[in-house]
Amino acid sequence: MKIKLKAYAKINLMLDILSRLDNGYHDLYMIMQSVSLHDVVTVEKTDTKDIKITCDVPSIPTDEKNIAYKAAKAFFDYTGAENTGIAIDIQKNIPHAAGLAGGSTDGAAVIVALGEIFGAKLKEKDIIAIGSKVGADVPFCALGGTMLAQYTGTVLSHLPDMDLPYIIIVKPSQDVSTAEAYAAFDTAERVRHLDKNGMLQAVIAGDSDKVYEKIGNVFEQFIDVTERVLIKDVMRKHGAKCACMSGSGPSVFGIFEDKVSAEKCLAELKKDYPQSYLCASVQRGCEEI
Repeated sequence: MKIKLKAYAKINLMLDILSRLDNGYHDLYMIMQSVSLHDVVTVEKTDTKDIKITCDVPSIPTDEKNIAYKAAKAFFDYTGAENTGIAIDIQKNIPHAAGLAGGSTDGAAVIVALGEIFGAKLKEKDIIAIGSKVGADVPFCALGGTMLAQYTGTVLSHLPDMDLPYIIIVKPSQDVSTAEAYAAFDTAERVRHLDKNGMLQAVIAGDSDKVYEKIGNVFEQFIDVTERVLIKDVMRKHGAKCACMSGSGPSVFGIFEDKVSAEKCLAELKKDYPQSYLCASVQRGCEEI
């Protein structure tokens, strides 16, 4: 049996850090949104009794370091299903290490696919339990849509779906270490926290203008992405309603309400930033092709 899925990327419409937990992780407050930029993940049952991964990007590990491998192992450990052999193929479109959950969404797709292949009838709580053992963004990426993510990102609440038809995402050349980003928060003398309640109320009310006003990412106070200001300037010049960094960066997204403006902005950004994409919000984390 073979299942092929679109594994959707995510952006953070809001990301705030409340505190550092005693276990070394961080207490987060995030409003997450799935977007149509996606990898293609194919999962097939074999008789090899192992987990084999292939990927069209040579720099992506295809051993037990890959989140997809960890997700498959977590699925079998949780469900008790016998691993007769699994082949996983990943076709990458989402930039790597970009703050878009490109690895986490591949792992999420594996969990969903294996649930179908092995008839596990996974409920939402099961998906969250399995995904939480793999990575903080994996549960959201499996469920998707518009959600509030709290604690380490694994306590999820469904929110009304947002309709964002024109989103430009730009991955600049600079790389950002997630560990270093959190370390910068831990050592910061002052943190300006975001208007979490205002943002949540705006999303629930479907007040787009207020959402655009409240969108923010606390990491922008600590992470210096040199090209971020330039990218935002181009987006605003073309009429972006807002522009913000996603995750711990370095990717920047802008939201537009006009297709022509978004396309003109994309054309200009692509001249300097080849990894620029025009996408839209979607209401699921992964989808069978």
